[in-house]
Amino acid sequence: MRDTPRPSPTQDLDSVEEIAEMVRRFYADVAMDDLLGPVFEDVAQVDWSEHLPKLTAFWSRALLGEPGYAGNPFRSHAEIHARSPFTPAHFRRWLTLFHETIELGWVGPRADRARDLADAVARVHSEQLVGEAVTLDDRPSVPARHAG
Repeated sequence: MRDTPRPSPTQDLDSVEEIAEMVRRFYADVAMDDLLGPVFEDVAQVDWSEHLPKLTAFWSRALLGEPGYAGNPFRSHAEIHARSPFTPAHFRRWLTLFHETIELGWVGPRADRARDLADAVARVHSEQLVGEAVTLDDRPSVPARHAG
């Protein structure tokens, strides 16, 4: 527990360096989490020295329009899900940690956009993988309608 309160955030996610710091903080918490840590460490066997730059590139593209990200996040998650199925709790915990990371470190339109994008990613991936569109709202989620 902190002896002194944490200062309020004053900076937005307005540079690749800030995004890299957000990614580092967030995934440090994820790796240490009792629910999510084993998925990343034991199931996915993530090499953090490779994964963190890839995640920084993803968020830099999403928030700043920076080139450099190549990948298919859904496919990667589907492969892990096939080895060890995700539950709605996994997605809720990921989203909770993400929101906490942003709220403790950044403020502004890009920080808001990062939260919105994380909400969308969790909602869509959870709906496609576990059949429940996970949100942090207390309201029950409504299944997405698929064009068919």
